[in-house]
Amino acid sequence: MSALTNGLLIYAALAAALAGFAGLSLAMDRHWEALYGRGSSPGDKTRWLQACGTAGLLLSLAASLALKGASQGWVMWLGALTAGAVVVVLTLTYHARRLIPVAKAAAVSAVVATIAAQAAYAL
Repeated sequence: MSALTNGLLIYAALAAALAGFAGLSLAMDRHWEALYGRGSSPGDKTRWLQACGTAGLLLSLAASLALKGASQGWVMWLGALTAGAVVVVLTLTYHARRLIPVAKAAAVSAVVATIAAQAAYAL
């Protein structure tokens, strides 16, 4: 694999982990209230947020396994999960309102990076 493909897959793993944890955290009433005020609830959006969060974590796993293989890919994935969780926790703690734009940007850029990595690998 080329350096471009490696870089894109690393970025995709990190961004997808961040977006996944953001989706899973917003599915919780406690974190939803931090953004929208006391007494509010994600309601019908809970399942959607959980599904998107799970998809983000699975995309992160797929990118890690594609880059490092079955033995080292799991270790890389755990590192990506740690980095994504730290960013989400710090964002919720200090700038909760910025979590949604950051998560949306991370999700879109993770998908684009994954597609670009596949295209670069095909060349």
